[in-house]
This record gives sequence, C-alpha cells and structure tokens, in this order.
Amino acid sequence: MKELESVVIRFSGDSGDGMQLTGTQFSNTSALMGNDIATFPDFPAEIRAPQGTVAGVSGFQVNIGASEINTPGDEPFVLVAMNPAALKANLHSVQTGGVVIINTDAFTDKNFVKAGYTDSPLENGDLDGYQVIKVAITTQTVETLKDFELDTKSKTRCKNFYALGMTFFMFSRELEPTIEWLSKQFAKKPVLVDANVAALKAGYNFAETIETTISTFKIPAAKIDAGLYRSINGNQATAWGFIQASEVSGRPLFLGSYPITPASDILHELSNFKQFNVKTFQAEDEIAGVCTAIGASFGGALALTTSSGPGIALKGEAMGLAMIYELPLVIVNVQRGGPSTGLPTKTEQSDLYQAMYGRNGESPMIVVAASRPNDCFEMAFEASRLAIEHMTPVILLTDGYIANGAEPWKIPDLSTEFNKIEVQDAKSKYSAEEYLPYKRDDRLVRTWAFPGEEGYEHRLGGIEKQLDTGNVSYDPANHEEMCRIRAQKVANAADNIPLQEVEGDDSGDLLVISWGGTYGATHMAVSEMRNQGKKVSLMHLKYINPMPKNVDDIIKKFNKVVVCELNRGQLKDIINAKYSINAMGYNKVQGLPFRISELVTEFNRILELQ
Repeated sequence: MKELESVVIRFSGDSGDGMQLTGTQFSNTSALMGNDIATFPDFPAEIRAPQGTVAGVSGFQVNIGASEINTPGDEPFVLVAMNPAALKANLHSVQTGGVVIINTDAFTDKNFVKAGYTDSPLENGDLDGYQVIKVAITTQTVETLKDFELDTKSKTRCKNFYALGMTFFMFSRELEPTIEWLSKQFAKKPVLVDANVAALKAGYNFAETIETTISTFKIPAAKIDAGLYRSINGNQATAWGFIQASEVSGRPLFLGSYPITPASDILHELSNFKQFNVKTFQAEDEIAGVCTAIGASFGGALALTTSSGPGIALKGEAMGLAMIYELPLVIVNVQRGGPSTGLPTKTEQSDLYQAMYGRNGESPMIVVAASRPNDCFEMAFEASRLAIEHMTPVILLTDGYIANGAEPWKIPDLSTEFNKIEVQDAKSKYSAEEYLPYKRDDRLVRTWAFPGEEGYEHRLGGIEKQLDTGNVSYDPANHEEMCRIRAQKVANAADNIPLQEVEGDDSGDLLVISWGGTYGATHMAVSEMRNQGKKVSLMHLKYINPMPKNVDDIIKKFNKVVVCELNRGQLKDIINAKYSINAMGYNKVQGLPFRISELVTEFNRILELQ
C-alpha cells in the first residue's frame, strides 16, 4: 500500500448513473476519516440530454489530502468512466499513468457512436499510458442482487455503489458511514438499503480479489486546527450566514426568489428553517421576487433575493428602487456562464460589471464576493451587516464553482464571532418630533422606521427625494446633492470593512490579484511560486465596492500586477481605472475554474517579461 499526500478522483457517467451521489459519499467518508477535501460537481446543462452522449455526462471530482486542500485539483489520478461518453469527456485531463476504471458493459458499438467514437477506445490506443481496470460493473451488480425482490432496472441503478465500493478499497475508505447514510435515506424501503449495501460490499470485495492488478493507497488524516467540523457547500453556507445575521440583528429573515441554476439551493435550504423566523417565497418571476423582498425590507425584515446573471438583469430596475429607497436588501448573484442562458451549469465571474454598473442612473451599491464554499457563511453575514448598518442594498457575488463545491467548515463560536449587527432603528435614535425619513448620521446613513410605530409614518417612492424630508423633489441642485450623498454613503462603508491583507511579502516582483471563487487556485499557485523562491504575493479581494482603504498602497509596492479572473478582464479594468496602473490580466472563459499549473506557467512568463 502506497501512502499519498493527496489524490484527485473523478466519477463520471450519464446523469442517471448517480455520479453526484457517489462522489458525495466518497467525499463525506473521507472528511469523516480526517482528510481535508474540496469537491467540484459538474452537471450537464440540458435537463434531458440524450443518454450516452458527451452533452449528458455528469461528473464529480474530489481532492482529498493529508494537508490543506484548497481546490478540487488539476488533473484526476483516478477516473471512473461508466460509459464511453464519460471516457471521451474526461480522459484528456487524467494524469499520465493514472488509473481508469471502465464499466465494460456500457462500451458497446452503439454507445461508441453516441459518444462520437469511430472505433473502440479500448482497442485504438487511446488508453495507452494509463492503468486500465476493465470491470463489467453493471453485470456484476445485477448478479450480486439476483436474489433481491427488485426489478432489473432497480438493480442496475445500484451500479454506482458497486463502483464506489471499488474506490473505497483502493483508498482504504471505511464502509460504515455510507451504510449508515443508506439506512437513513431508505429507511422506509429496507430492500433498497440492503441492495445498495450489497452492491457496495461486492465492489469492495471484487477490488480486493484483483489486488494484484489494482494499486491501493492510504491518505493519512490531515493536520488541521482542532475544532468541530462539518462538510458544507457554498449555497448551504450562504443560507446559514443569512440565518445568523437575522438572529444577531433581531430582524426576521425574508427571501423572495425565483428558481434559477445554480442559486435555487439557497431557497431550498432556507425553506427548512421556519423555526428561526425565516420566511421564503417562491415568486412567479424574478421581478416579483425582488419586489417582495423590497416590501419585506420596508416592513422591517432582513430581506434577500437570490438569482444568477439572467435573473439579476431582470431585477435591475427594482434594485435601483431599493437603492433610492435606501433600504437594506441583499441581492445574491450565484454567477454562471453567459451571456443570456449561456452555460447554466458552468462557472464564470462575468457579472462584475453588472453588479457595479448594471442599473440606470447613478445607482451605486456595496459589492462583496465570497472566496470559497466555507467563506460563503462569513460573506453572507457581512453582506447583511453592511446592508443593515449602511441602509443600502448590497450585492453578494458567489459562483457556480463554490456554490456547488464542498469542503470542511470549522463551526465558529457564535458567542464571539458573527455576533454584532447595529440596526439603524429610527425609534431609538430620534423622537417622533425629530424624525425625518432621510435625516442622516455622520456616515450619511438614514434610519429604519418600521410600520406601526406612531409618529414615524413615512412614504417612500422611486421619484427623487428631497434632502431630509424625503418629499418628492425635481430641484436640480437637490438631485445632484442626493446622488452625491448616496455615492458617498457607499464609499463610507470602507471605514466599516477590514483592511486588505496580502499573502506573502508586502512588496516584490509580482502581485497577483484575484477575487471570488478563484481563491483556491491562486492561493496554491502563489504558494508554489514562493516555495521556488519567487517574489510573488497574493491579494485576494472580498470587498470590491468599496475596496479596502489600503489597496492602493499595496499595489504600489510591486513591480508587476496581474489580475486573474474567469471573465475577459472586468476587475482588471476597474483597478486600472481606479488606481491608474497598468495591471495585466490572465483570463479564462471556458466554464471551468483555473488550474494551479496554468497559473504557475503564466506567473513565470510574466516574471520573465522585460
């Protein structure tokens, strides 16, 4: 048995082959065994893509390790290919010398044609250079379950657990956590529990019988900070961060939303927590979703609306309405590939311009971005805090990569962390005689008056407001002053966010700037460069508008600057305009995250430029 520091495994097959479930069980088991993990679920965009085609391939990649893991890994060492399409879609990314497990039952002439092969990949040399394990997974699963009172289709569906059992043996994984999960999942259908457990054990035992031709590995438990951990994905962490903000602020939580990939799971998750005074409303469209949230905010709730780029486009006018109302509202954009419908299940960072400028008129908003799945909790809380404390809408940017990906999360001590939000309660700040709807403090923040409070009745509307009174005003000078005030109020939030930190030295040859879900790859790439003795540092931005007050000072201390982002250079343009520098950009718009290796190659190229 070989001991590895880390390993990357990808499960791949048709949408109906259960690869997401298989990968999740492998990940959860590894986390329970003490490994650090990072996952990357990869879904087909089509709801019913033709079976056996590359368009219908569903994959799940997991990186498990004995040390800190920040990305799902560049190239899988093991690929489980349940059909030819899965092989065709993924073989190019497998490490040379890696392991490819083939479900030979699916490798038929008919399926070769569906996958776009002109001849058998088992015989044409495509698999040369790999360790190939050919297994009749479907046949052996059905044979294992021959005495179970299930139809053939139901027996066939258990083949993913047969494949899971094989990988459990290869990597010395424990069976008990998955058996326990199956017992709970199918508690009302014991035959399904027994069938899947039998398939799991059969795959494990089969791998053991071919031990002479299959490599086995051990990945020791990771040395991580002591504490209570759980595996969490980005959408789940986002939902929980909002619940904590609601609890701390004392304001009920309301989500008005319309389902859209990849943001829908936030709605699903929050709907489970009515006991925390959470109300969720699935609206008839995107516009209704944001408008109900605005109404809830007027009524005194911590109000949210969630979507992705196409839905944010539809919400634009109402977002401007919330801005001129000066009400707290959090707009979550779980970014995906665009434009239009684009790549619904793939990741991208191309909505930054939309967040910064995508509304009519002078309509500035606070913009923050989460960096990894477990960071979504903190940034959802931060978005809520800034919205309430500055009485303005806040846009929280995540993306499909971190929304669906999972990693261990150290559960915080909520008595000392994430425990303070200052509500701008009009009644506690002004008497009824002193109250004016747009009267402001020294940060230019107006107060929040709730319906039903005598003496604090007021009107809001989308027409320009008069300073202090909030009455309708068409006065040119007043309009310009109100535009200035609203922009300055957002800028003043820079006093209420942390100073920017730098990973590495505070000066050097190259500063890498990243934001959002690119953190894991940029962090690992910069670490590798620094281990080689290169003078490279990382500045990862989570607060984008306003940026931390020391960003300008940081940038000026480096000879070269490169901004890495999954778009055509949006943050780069913003930084160049704001700080009058000539930052370079490294960009990727493929619906895929950065690979560590490609970043290292680019950073070395930039360092060599004269």
